[in-house]
Amino acid sequence: MPTYRDEVVILRTHKLGEADRILTMLSRRHGKIRAVAKGVRRTSSRFGSRLEPFMVADVQLYEGRSLDIVQQAESLGSYGADIVVHYDRYTSASAMVEAADRLNEAEATAQQYLLLVGGLRALARGEHASRSILDSYLLRAMALSGWAPGLVECARCGAPGPHSAFVAQLGGMICHDCAPVGSARIDGATTGLLTALMSGEWDDVDAAPRGATSAASGLIAAYAQWHLERGIRSLEHVEAAQ
Repeated sequence: MPTYRDEVVILRTHKLGEADRILTMLSRRHGKIRAVAKGVRRTSSRFGSRLEPFMVADVQLYEGRSLDIVQQAESLGSYGADIVVHYDRYTSASAMVEAADRLNEAEATAQQYLLLVGGLRALARGEHASRSILDSYLLRAMALSGWAPGLVECARCGAPGPHSAFVAQLGGMICHDCAPVGSARIDGATTGLLTALMSGEWDDVDAAPRGATSAASGLIAAYAQWHLERGIRSLEHVEAAQ
């Protein structure tokens, strides 16, 4: 059976036997990969530390029948060490890799890989508030999967905005006529922040008032979890870190 190489982000790991691990990875060219890394839990392992969650690596794999086997690994981004020592970064990174793990195979594209790498790099460097990096990642990941929220026109009827209601189940901002009773109402600052998070206008994101940041985070969490069809468990810990 052939071997192949690819760049990967380690999403999660599971113990296997006494010294091995099963890795779930998002790769640049092969989508999501599940593989066995033999002996990586031994202290003598040559590349165990390169195959921890949040790490980016260039790996060589042997194509197995059910699970591939990691043969070599070279570090491309040691982001884990700078993430795990900060609780807010760690919880945000955990939510990001959990969301990436929920992607269907058809959605696990090179663009999703690059988006996740960029998000983890920004968290490791502390470039912006951890929750804002997570929120921007979730919005963009949803967009790449074909679920971009409507933030200007009404997501249901297309009426031009601005609008003041956001309904995750209906696809984003909703006009007055389409909004169900009890829909969440948001102000202009929150709407502007959602747009800035989607487009990466970080000066506007960093300057946003705390109330708008909290409101946007709640809307984004609801939107992402609705489309992923079940909750992102790590988001509970992100909320506790704020």
